[in-house]
Amino acid sequence: MAIIPCGSTWVAQWGFRPQVMSRPSIANKMHASQYGVKCLTSSSFLSQDSFYSLFNTRLSPNPRHTRGARLIVRADSDYYSVLGVSRNSSKAEIKSAYRKLARSYHPDVNKDPGAEQKFKEISNAYEVLSDDEKRSLYDKYGEAGLKGAGMGMGDFSNPFDLFESLFEGMGGMGGMGMGGGRGSRSRVMDGEDEVYNLLLNFKEAVFGVEKEIEISRLESCGTCNGSGAKPGTKPSKCTTCGGQGQVVSSARTPLGVFQQVMTCSSCGGMGETSVPCNTCNGDGRVRRTKRISLKVPAGVDSGSRLRVRSEGNAGRRGGAPGDLFVIIDVIPDPVLKRDDTNILYTCKVSYVDAILGTTIKVPTVDGMVDLKIPAGTQPSTTLVMAKKGVPLLNKSNLRGDQLVRVQVEIPKRLSSEERKLIQELADLNKSKTANARR
Repeated sequence: MAIIPCGSTWVAQWGFRPQVMSRPSIANKMHASQYGVKCLTSSSFLSQDSFYSLFNTRLSPNPRHTRGARLIVRADSDYYSVLGVSRNSSKAEIKSAYRKLARSYHPDVNKDPGAEQKFKEISNAYEVLSDDEKRSLYDKYGEAGLKGAGMGMGDFSNPFDLFESLFEGMGGMGGMGMGGGRGSRSRVMDGEDEVYNLLLNFKEAVFGVEKEIEISRLESCGTCNGSGAKPGTKPSKCTTCGGQGQVVSSARTPLGVFQQVMTCSSCGGMGETSVPCNTCNGDGRVRRTKRISLKVPAGVDSGSRLRVRSEGNAGRRGGAPGDLFVIIDVIPDPVLKRDDTNILYTCKVSYVDAILGTTIKVPTVDGMVDLKIPAGTQPSTTLVMAKKGVPLLNKSNLRGDQLVRVQVEIPKRLSSEERKLIQELADLNKSKTANARR
C-alpha cells in the first residue's frame, strides 16, 4: 500500500510505492493521476492522522534526502488469512470458518497460553468480514478504513458475547459439553460474605478459646434447588437485556459519548426470568440459622479478624459460598493493661520496702506470682517478668513479658516516733556526708 499527498488530504492505493514530496506540487497531481488515483475531499474519513497512526511513517529529517525517500509501510493483519478463507468467500463460508476456529481456540477448551488472544483475533476478523459495510471498507482501505469510519482497534464487540450469539441454541459449544457457554457462566454469582461480632474477656483473648456461635446466613433453597424458579416451570431469556444480564446506557456530553454498563433490573443480572419460587421468592436462597464451633487462637486482640471459609451466604446458580468473618472485641481487664504482646502493671511499695527491699504478690494472666523488689529500688523503676505476657498470634510457644512499674509511696503524715526515727536517720546521713568531705 502506498500513500500519495494530494492537497490537504492523503490518498491510499495498493500495489505501488510512490516518492514522497516535501510539499504538494503540480508534479504530485500528475503523478497521482498517472496511476488513476483520485483525491479525496476534506470530508473524507481517511485523514492524514489516520494513516500516520496506522503505518508509523517516518520521513527523513534531512531535507536534501526527502525527495528520493520511500515510505516504510507496516503490514496489517489479514482478516481473511486469520479465518483461513479467500477474499471472495461467501458469508456462509466465513461463518463456517469462524465456528470451526472458535471451537478450537475457545479458552475453555484450549489451555495454551496464546489461545485466548488467538480467539479474540478470530472474533475480530469475523465481526468485520460478516458485516457488509465493514467488509467493504476493509477490502478497499484495510484497517485504516475501519479507523476512519470511527471504529478504533479497541472498539470490537466482546468476543465471548459474539461467540455465544452464534452458538445459542446449540448447547453452548455445539455439544462440546461447555455447560451452556459463557452466558450461563456469567450468571453464576458467588455468595456474599457474612460478619459476626464476637465478645471475649481478657484471658480468653490472651490464651485463646473455643466458642460455639450461632450465625444467620442465606442457604440454598430446598424447594427449587437454588434455581429461584417455581418447581415445574422453566426460565426464559430476559427480554430487557437479551440474556446478557447487563444493559448499556449512553449519554452524549461535550467530551464525547459516555457509556455505562449496569446490571439489568428486570432479571437482576441473571439473564433470564421465571415464575418465582414460593419459598424463596425467586432468590434461590433462604435465610437460616446455624451453630458452628469456632476456635479462637491465642493472642487475638480487639479488631482482630478471623476468617471461616465457605460459612458465608450461599452462591447463586452454583456459585461458591462466601466466607464468614468474625470480628473480635475484647473486654479490658481492670488491673492488667495490654501493650501488643506485653502486659503492663503498676505496683505500690512503701519507701521503707523500696529502701530495704521486699517480695510482693503480683497479679498476672497466669495467676498471682511473687515479685522481688530489690533494695534501693527507685521510684518509677520498671521490673521485667519474663514470658508472663501475651502469646504471639499463631506462635503460642512464644510470649511477651509483663512489665511492672514500681510506684514508691511517701507518707503524708508521720507519728512522733516515726518522725524521731526519720530525724535520727537524717542526722546520721548528714554526719556520714560531712565525714566523706574531709
